[in-house]
Amino acid sequence: MHPLPLRLDRRTLLATLIALPPALHAQAFDLAQLMQLLAKVQSGEASFTETRHSSLLDRPVESRGRLSFQAPDRFVRETLAPRSESIAVVGNELTMRQGSRSRTLQLDSVPEAAVIVEAIRGTLTGNRAAIERHFEAQVGGGPADWQLLLAPRAPALRKLVVQVAIQGRQSAPRQITISMADGDYAVMQITPK
Repeated sequence: MHPLPLRLDRRTLLATLIALPPALHAQAFDLAQLMQLLAKVQSGEASFTETRHSSLLDRPVESRGRLSFQAPDRFVRETLAPRSESIAVVGNELTMRQGSRSRTLQLDSVPEAAVIVEAIRGTLTGNRAAIERHFEAQVGGGPADWQLLLAPRAPALRKLVVQVAIQGRQSAPRQITISMADGDYAVMQITPK
């Protein structure tokens, strides 16, 4: 018995490629797809535990509290322990409260805070334009388990904040790691309500 000669013409090749399972020829999960997934959630609340590591401290500092957001541009971080304080951002206005003291200023007047707020708020609200305006972004994984790496575009800010790494599942960020240029870093674990 003689083997049949292997001959593929264009139609046969095309039919073979079309018949492949979708996963084999699907596009990689990218920033546009991630932002679309996140933008579906217009508001949310979560609890957080954050551990800050600093070369100036003998040991890491842990804080706990609540996060909330409402698209398009409202973000609140309320720390409950070790002491009560809050940061609320609406548009370009940043209000900080500690005890009975309160201070309001324009977010863009504090660029190092603005870059961190925009990374978190832009991700929570799925604001692709804000993310691309302020960061070079890399996306890994897929919708079920993703990672977003954000590096500030502005060279002056890169001297302060090296990277914000956000990990999540579906439309919920679960961990945010902020890496500073001096080697200090903070890891926030997020539990959606």
